[in-house]
Amino acid sequence: MPANPEMIRLFKAELELCKLRPDETLAVLTEGEEKRDFAEAFLAAGEEIGATTFHLNLARKPQRPGEKLKRTAITGNQPAIEALKNADIVVDLLGLLWSAEQKQITDAGTRMLMVREPYEVLARMFPRESLRRRVEAAQRMLEAAKTLRITSAAGTDVTYRLGAYPVMTQYGYTDTPGRWDHFAGGFLYTGAHDDGVDGTVVINTGDILYPFMRYVAAPIRLRIEKGWVKSIEGGGFEGDLMRDFIARYNDPRAYAVSHIGWGMDENAQWDFLGTSRIAAQTTGVDGRAFMGNVLFSTGPNLELGGKNDTGCHLDIPLKACSLSLDNKPIVDHGRLVPKELQATA
Repeated sequence: MPANPEMIRLFKAELELCKLRPDETLAVLTEGEEKRDFAEAFLAAGEEIGATTFHLNLARKPQRPGEKLKRTAITGNQPAIEALKNADIVVDLLGLLWSAEQKQITDAGTRMLMVREPYEVLARMFPRESLRRRVEAAQRMLEAAKTLRITSAAGTDVTYRLGAYPVMTQYGYTDTPGRWDHFAGGFLYTGAHDDGVDGTVVINTGDILYPFMRYVAAPIRLRIEKGWVKSIEGGGFEGDLMRDFIARYNDPRAYAVSHIGWGMDENAQWDFLGTSRIAAQTTGVDGRAFMGNVLFSTGPNLELGGKNDTGCHLDIPLKACSLSLDNKPIVDHGRLVPKELQATA
């Protein structure tokens, strides 16, 4: 079946943002039959640019019950890893995020673009250089800060001691060696010192729990001491879901606080999960990238250069919070404060 021409045009524009050149190699990574239409369109787009292309399709390898580390179709397949390390850019349609294999590939200098959202989301949130400029302005602010504090009317009051890990940015494309990004969405994040998070986080009604793809119906209160979640209280069904999910990994490192940051994308929609007919197909970029959200997470910090590679990861976008860096307001009740971070910048 020939690739969709509309899809080829969009993907070619994305690869041009990634600065794919005719003298470079593009690899497309898939698992089983999933996203075959995306793979064909990316390969066709790469061919139109004049690049050398190849498709690496692997058999599905599901996560084993109770397995602590993230397991994907490429886990343990060193020949496949070496093939991708030799490409200039890898389009990851499988989802290697937070895996040791992704780090091996990008450490070799290979650019990696993860593509997991439905076509409609990719088109609506197509990357813009203006978004990149705003994300990189926020990056400079976060890199210079020593402390980050989050508060909310719901009772959140937590402080992060910064400086141990780099700031990671996402603006939808990758054009520098070794850079990973995700097609669609703009936000940034970093991590505190491993023992540097203390306070209370209240996941309020209407906030989002990923990977459960659910809005919270009743507040969940987390007590955090020295970088570890010490208690998870309340929350009704979603609270039980969160407690049971973490506990089944049987891994104490699943209770670590992971990255922290905020959303920057004015094209992201908070209500997408509850209103879209294709919400079940998304990985949640709308909630994570929603402009002015505070993105709190637990679990691994491998992407930041840390040693926690637990397979248990929760991303929790918090709406209507305030965030400050060294007492300077950055987000005020869900609104970006510095002019250079706003969508009009």
